[in-house]
Order: sequence, then C-alpha cells, then structure tokens
Amino acid sequence: MTPPPPPAPPRRRSGRLRRPGGHHIGAYGLLVLTALLYLVFSLALPDTFPTLATVDSILSNQSIPAVLALAATVPIVTGAFDLSIGYALGLAHVMVMQLVVNEGWPWPLACLTVIAGGLAVGVLNGVIVEFGRIDSFIATLGTGSMMYAVTGWVTDGGRIVPGPQGLPPAFTDLYDSSFLGLPVPAFYVLALAGILWLVLERLPIGRYLYVVGSNPRAADLVGIPTRTYTVYAFAASGLIVGFAGVLLAAQQQIGNPSVGLDYLLPAFVGALLGSTAIKPGRPNALGTLVAVAVLAVGLTGIAQLGADFWTVPLFNGGTLLIAVGLAGYAARRRMRGGAARDSPAAPPPPPSSPAPEDGTTGTPP
Repeated sequence: MTPPPPPAPPRRRSGRLRRPGGHHIGAYGLLVLTALLYLVFSLALPDTFPTLATVDSILSNQSIPAVLALAATVPIVTGAFDLSIGYALGLAHVMVMQLVVNEGWPWPLACLTVIAGGLAVGVLNGVIVEFGRIDSFIATLGTGSMMYAVTGWVTDGGRIVPGPQGLPPAFTDLYDSSFLGLPVPAFYVLALAGILWLVLERLPIGRYLYVVGSNPRAADLVGIPTRTYTVYAFAASGLIVGFAGVLLAAQQQIGNPSVGLDYLLPAFVGALLGSTAIKPGRPNALGTLVAVAVLAVGLTGIAQLGADFWTVPLFNGGTLLIAVGLAGYAARRRMRGGAARDSPAAPPPPPSSPAPEDGTTGTPP
C-alpha cells in the first residue's frame, strides 16, 4: 500500500496574529502619549494648564497648523512631498488682504478667489512633478520660492494693514467666533479631517492614491493612471492651503509676507508623525490629527513653563527627526506583516512512488 502523504506544515502566521498587542500600541500610542502629556503638565501647572482657557487656546491656535498638516498629508499618500505649502500659505493670506483692503473686493469673493487660486497652484505643482519628471522636493521648493517672490512683489516688502474701519466683522468671525462653547476653527479642522478620512478610507479614489504611493509600477499594471492621481493629490493640497490662507488672514488681520514659513515645519511634523498612529505605516487624516494634538499639548505646556523662544524650533526639529524615523519603521513593519500574511503555505512533498509488484525498488538504473 502507498503510505499516506505527510501532513503539510502549518501555515506561517503573520506578525499581527502573533503580536496583537504590538499593533494596538503602534496604532494608539500617540493618543496615549497625548493623554500622558496633558496629565504631566496638569500636575506641573495645576493653576494654569488644566483650564478651559488653555483648551480654547489650543483649539484656536493650532487650527491653522492642523489644516496645513492635513494639506501636507494628501501628497504624502502618493509618495510625494509638497514643500511649497508654507510659501503658498503666505501668498494666500496676503492676497486675501490685498483684495479686501487695497482692491475693495467683497470678502466672500476674495476668499473664494484665493481658494480657487490655491487649487490652481496645486494643479501646477502636480503637473510639474509628474509631467515635467522633476522630483517633488525640487519642484515644490522651486515653485514655493517663486510664490515667495510674488508675495514680496504684492506687498512691496511691507505689510498690508487695514484702515481705521478695520476688516468686515463677518470676515474676522470666520476665525474669532465660537460654536457650542468651542472655537469655530476647531470645527473646520474636524470637518476637513472627516472629509479626508471618507475620501482616503472609503472611496475608490483613496484606495487608488494609496496604491500609487505604495507601488506605482503595480498601479500602472492594473490600469491606474498614476500621473493623474498624483496631480489630484497636489490639487487637493493646494485647495486646502488656500482655505488655510483665508483663516490666517482672518486671524492675523494684517498681511505679513513672511508669516507662512513658520507653519511649514509643524505641518510636516504633524503629517509624518501622523503616519505612525491609527494606521501605522501609512499617512492618514485621523493620525495627523492625533499628531497635531501631541504637538499642541507639548508646545503649550512648554510655553506655560516659561521656556525660552528657541525651544519651539528645537522641539519641532527634534520631533520631525523622530517622526521620520518612526514613519519609516512603521512602513517597514507593515510591509513585513503584509508579506508574511500573503506568503503561501509550503507545498507538501510529492508522494512516494508505489512499489512495483515484482519486488524491485522502482529506482531507475
């Protein structure tokens, strides 16, 4: 009789199945860190930090960095970087002030025009990167420098200051008003994060963007137009930056040609650090929100402790290095986990040849 074939070796389990706790720590570690930071600063500053005024200050002051971080997240999904967002933010808020103060435009028309201009700038960046075959770092740094030049030309190197009548109250209320006892800008951030979460996680276009970012060649093979979707990502980023410029103009109420650059580093810190949270290994809107919360709580606590002004860029720069390292580690871990899950079971060895009836071994001479 032919002996039964040996059983197939057990299928190798992925790292996620073997270490479920590790996944949860990676996904929600930043959220826990935010709570721990808030607790530490509350114990260190019991009279000033755990107050409603501090919460309002965080939600209000960090709304524009959060919006800009969400804008930076979209191109990163496709594997590109938009270094022009800081310059574009400065140009957008200066153009709002220029149109409202010096040109006398109605503020709703000025805001819509600037947001549409942000969309056009985003499309231009995408076209230069994809159809010009220029690395996104170089291309967006070049276009950003050109936008900074346009900002200086519009303002003539000075500031745009409203007259004695000030700006229209309805315009400044875009930033200064409150809703349900909370600053209105916080609701802008939540709405924008919800829209990006829906687009990236639940709609086909989001899945296409992730495929383009993770494996452009595979995207080409399955018929996804990688260039088109990369342009879409830059266009979305430009549109969001235009909206952030409107909020910045409503907050600052003057046109400052150099203020936008201060937001560039925090935006990328939030976007890159956010790729290590909620869905470790890939950029996502909810993770970006959590990362911005970590930065906001940390910077607010440091400021209330009376730290010197230079601690802010030190904190942002150090956090950026940590964010890049953690993002790379999370991406590699995710790829290893996916490879382990997708690896097929080892095939069983071929069955033994039946022994011939004449008693020979059946081995060929």
